[in-house]
Amino acid sequence: MKFKESIDKRRTFGIISHPDAGKTTLTEKLLLFGGAIQTAGAVKNNKIKKTATSDFMEIEKQRGISVATSVMAFEYKGKQVNILDTPGHKDFAEDTYRTLTAVDSVILVIDCANGVEQQTEKLMEVCRMRNTPVIVFINKMDREGQDPFTLLDEIESKLDIKVCPLAWPIGMGDRFKGVYNIYEKNVNLFQASKTKIAKEVVSISDVNSSEIDELVGDAFAKELREDLEMIAGVYNPFDRETYLSGEYAPVFFGSAVNNFGVQELLDAFIEISPTPRSRETDLKTIDPYDEKFSGFVFKIHANLDPKHRDRIAFLRIVSGKFERNTFYNHVRLGKKFKFPNPTSFMAQDKSVIDEAFPGDVIGLYDTGNFKIGDTLNEGEKFMFKGIPSFSPELFQELENLDPLKSKQLEKGISQLTDEGVAQLFIQQPGNRKIIGTVGQLQFEVIAHRLLHEYGASCRFTPRNYVKACWITTDNDVELKRFISTKSGNIAKDKDDNYVFLAETPFLLQMAEKDYPDLTFHTTSEFKLTENN
Repeated sequence: MKFKESIDKRRTFGIISHPDAGKTTLTEKLLLFGGAIQTAGAVKNNKIKKTATSDFMEIEKQRGISVATSVMAFEYKGKQVNILDTPGHKDFAEDTYRTLTAVDSVILVIDCANGVEQQTEKLMEVCRMRNTPVIVFINKMDREGQDPFTLLDEIESKLDIKVCPLAWPIGMGDRFKGVYNIYEKNVNLFQASKTKIAKEVVSISDVNSSEIDELVGDAFAKELREDLEMIAGVYNPFDRETYLSGEYAPVFFGSAVNNFGVQELLDAFIEISPTPRSRETDLKTIDPYDEKFSGFVFKIHANLDPKHRDRIAFLRIVSGKFERNTFYNHVRLGKKFKFPNPTSFMAQDKSVIDEAFPGDVIGLYDTGNFKIGDTLNEGEKFMFKGIPSFSPELFQELENLDPLKSKQLEKGISQLTDEGVAQLFIQQPGNRKIIGTVGQLQFEVIAHRLLHEYGASCRFTPRNYVKACWITTDNDVELKRFISTKSGNIAKDKDDNYVFLAETPFLLQMAEKDYPDLTFHTTSEFKLTENN
C-alpha cells in the first residue's frame, strides 16, 4: 500500500468522560462492532462482572474503574481505527491530558441523566486548547434522563462549543423506541441486548412516511417530526470543516451497554473524523506526510504483563514510516536505538509488527531509556512540545515497611513514577522520597502495585506542601543561597533538577520576591527546550 494511502486510512481518537458515564463500556462496544471481540461483558454498579476488555490492571478489575490509558486497534470498513481509552477518574486527569496530545480527535461520553459534569468540563478545556475535533455521545438513553434539547443547551453553555445533532432519540427510558439517524436518514429500533449487535435498521428517506408511524406508533412519530423540525430551525446543518476545526460537535444518542446507537456513531466517525494531524516541535511543525520518521512517547507502563515484568513506552507516530530493527535517534539522550519487537495493542494482548504509520500508537520494550515526552526520529534534532508534568496537589512521604525489600521498593517507585502515575522528589539528608500526585486515589494505586507487582510494602505519611516548583536561573550564587536558606523545602526530581516544595502560596510569593533571579516553574515544560 502506498505511503499516503496508509496514513489516510488511520483514525486515532481518545474516549473521554466523567466517571460512570459509560466510557469503557462504549470502548468495548466499538470493539464489538469492529469485530475485534465477539462478546462484551457488562459493567454494573461500578463492579465488573466480566472484566471490561480495556481494563487490565488488577486494581482496575477490583475497583471497576479505569486508572491507566489503554490502546486498542482494529480495522473497520477499510480504516485502521486506533482507540485510546482514558481514565475517567479525576485523580488520573494528568494521564488523560497527556493522552489527548497523542490523538487526532475525541469522542466525549455524557450520561443523559447527569448531563455535563465537572470533570467533563476540565477535559473539554484541554480539547479546546488544541482545537481537537469532538463528537458527543449521549449515553444511557434506555434510562430516564434530561430532555435532549436541555442536554444540548447544557453542552453548549458549559463546554463552550456549538452542537449539531446527527441522530435523535425516539422516546427515553421505558419509552425508548430507538434512534432516528439524521445523517443517514434511517431509523434504528431499540432492542435491549448487552452482547449482540442490533441489526434492525430501516432506511426511510422521507421523515413524513407513514412507515415511521407503523414502526414506533403515531404519538412517537409525531413527536419525532416536531423535534426534527425544531432541530432544522435551531442548529446549523453539519459541516465537516467546522467540526474538524473544533468549533462545533456532532451529537449522537444511544445505550452503550445495550450496543445501541454505537454503530451509527462508528459509521459516522469513520466518515467524518480527521486523518493524522500535524504536531508542533521546538523547531518547526511536523507534517504526517513528511517522509522522515518521527514520534513521541506520551505514556510508559511497567508490568503490562506481570508475568514478564516488561516495561513498555507508548509511542505516537507523527510522520514517516516506523520500521522494525531500524536505528532511530533518541533526541534527549543523543543516542541511536533499534527495536526488534515493536508491538501493536488490543488492551493487554500484544502482537509484534514490522512497520507502522502516522496515527499509529506502538509499544516499545524499554530498559529505562525513555521518559514521557521523549522524541524518537531520523534526521533533524527537534523535540515535540506540549507533554509536560504538572505541579502535584498532594504530597506524601513514602516509607518502607520491609527493609529487606529496599531494592524492590527503589525499582518499583522508580518505574511507577517514570510512567507518570505520580512524581518523585528526593530530599536530603536521608534520601527521603516525597511522592506528589493530583489525587488521593493515586497513592492507593501506588501502594497496591508496589506490593503486588514488586513485593514491596510501604505506607504514606502526608507532608504539608501545596506546590512543587522547578527552579531555573543563570545566577548560581543566588541559587546556592536559596538552597541553603530553604534546605528543608528543597528536593530534586528524577532528572536531578532542583524543586522548591512550598508550604503555602504566600511562602512561594515571598521566595519569588526575595530571589528575583530565580524562576519558579509550575510545569516541567521548560525541560524540553533546555535539553536541546
